[in-house]
Amino acid sequence: MKSGYSLAQIGLHWLVAFMVPVQYLTGGSIERTHHAVHMGITPSYWDVVQHQLHNYAGMVIGLLMGVRLVLRLLQPPETSGPDSWAGRGAKALHYGFYVAIIGQACMGFVASYLSFAIAPYHVIGSRIILAMVALHLAAAAWHTLVARDETVDRMVFSRRKRSAENF
Repeated sequence: MKSGYSLAQIGLHWLVAFMVPVQYLTGGSIERTHHAVHMGITPSYWDVVQHQLHNYAGMVIGLLMGVRLVLRLLQPPETSGPDSWAGRGAKALHYGFYVAIIGQACMGFVASYLSFAIAPYHVIGSRIILAMVALHLAAAAWHTLVARDETVDRMVFSRRKRSAENF
């Protein structure tokens, strides 16, 4: 069997990957909504919709990442090569994503429902995640365009599909 991830792991990866940009696109509505309320102005309808989308999508992302973490611990990906500095770095980045994104969802919940004082840390967290995504995309591009290996295929084709290709 070739190395790879389960279909559930792949599906959760891509679902989160498509939801995270929504957070960046709707995040500005939080400040605009709170600013309007503090000035005694009714926030725009669209800002309120984006604010709610940001809050609830963030909670869903946090839950999905929790499920992904459990799946990763129960069904660890099979490694395709010897332990190297790049392999250790990739593993650290992946676990860093779990910590950062689940932490970000928790901070967003706290900022929305318990104490807005944590909001500046939530903003810092979003920048850290953005840098991690950029590094992740650069590594995927390197594996695809330079190394020309099957690393990215592991997150596109499930273990079952890839093992069937061996026959």
